[in-house]
This record gives sequence, structure tokens and C-alpha cells, in this order.
Amino acid sequence: MTGSAVDRSQNAYARFAGFMYLFVDFAYLVGLFITSRFQVAGNVMETAHRIVAAESLYRIGLASLLVGALCTVFLAAGLYGTLQAIDHKLALQALVFRVVEATVFAVVSVLNFAFLQMYVGPGHLNAFDASQLSAILSVRSAASIVGFNVAAIFFSMGSILFFYLFLRSTYLPRVLSAVGLFGSMLVPIVCFGILIVPQAAKWLVFGWIPIGVAEIAAGLWLLVKGVATSGPSESAPASR
Repeated sequence: MTGSAVDRSQNAYARFAGFMYLFVDFAYLVGLFITSRFQVAGNVMETAHRIVAAESLYRIGLASLLVGALCTVFLAAGLYGTLQAIDHKLALQALVFRVVEATVFAVVSVLNFAFLQMYVGPGHLNAFDASQLSAILSVRSAASIVGFNVAAIFFSMGSILFFYLFLRSTYLPRVLSAVGLFGSMLVPIVCFGILIVPQAAKWLVFGWIPIGVAEIAAGLWLLVKGVATSGPSESAPASR
């Protein structure tokens, strides 16, 4: 394959990754926004009534989260195709971490759709007394939160490696790559913090801001500009 063909292929991967960065973030944000509107803290029956009253909208929210998990695989493939020339082994490791992330999120989606029947199934809510129902749905909520944070830890490992490779390359501005790397390193601190000290969750979630900003900025940059494959950082031979 000629050098120009390689350049075109790598730029195609880069622009695809840029689009998927934006699309995945959009899908997750829409899903979280919709589903969070239905939750009433400490009131299982009110939550159930809200879901029953707008079941289709709630299902759209859950489906949006599932689409985000699915498209994470395409995002990871795009980033791998963009960055494997810098270091094939690290890019492959990052790809694996992101695929595991998507798998865990998919399992969480299965759990959420399954427990939806607790709310909308005929007579299901009446099959339990208030304390039993509260206990069951509290376990469901806890499992969903744990699943999200475990998936996010795998996300952070892949994101750290991808942004490290961006920092080694000239594909993104170095400041943007550094912010992405820093934000990725904050994520496991946030997630382990929530798992260990759940009471601090409302403060720890602010740790997501740097990586959120970095992903959107990186997505826009890659989508619009692609990559310049003639930078000095890429001239070094890739690891085998």
C-alpha cells in the first residue's frame, strides 16, 4: 500500500473516531438525562408511576444508553486505526479496555431493561409489600451504579492509553492531549471514590468534567481536521 493510501486510510479512521466521540457522548448524555427525570429518591412508587405514565420515553432513554455502549466499540476501532502507527501494542491494549467497557455497559443495559418489568408488568408491583419492593429496587439501583463505575474504570484505562498516544503524536494539539490524559487519570479516582465512599458521589462527579471537555474537543478536532501523518513524533518506528 502506498504512503498516500495509508494517509487517506488513517485520516478516514481519525474522522470516523472524531464523529464517534461526539455521537457516543451525545447518546450517553441523552440516555442519562431522560432516565434521571424518572427517578424519585426514596420513593419507589412515585418512580414507578412516572415510568408507567411515560414508558416509551423511558425505554428510549435506556435504548440511548445501549446505543452509547454499542458505538463505543466503533469509537475504539476508529481510535485504534488512527493511533496504531504510533504504538501498535498500546493501541491494541486501549482497544481491549474500551471493548470491555462496552461489554459491562451492555450488561447494565440488560439489567435495566429486565427490571423495567418490575414497574410496568401487570401486577408485579402488587406482588410485593412496600418494604420488599423497596429492597429489591434498591439492590437494582446499587447494581446499576456499581456497573456504571466498573465500566468507567475500564473506560479510563483505554482513554489513558489513547490520549497518551495522542500526546506522543502530532495528531492533536499537545494541550488538548494533556487535558485528555489528565482527565482520563481522574476518572478511576472518581469511580473508586464512589465505590468506596458513596456519600461523596455528589462531589466526585465533578471529576468527569475534564475528560468530558477533552473528548468533545478531540472529537471536533479529528472530525474537522483529521490527522497530519507527517509529524516528527510518528517518524519513530512503532513498537512490534
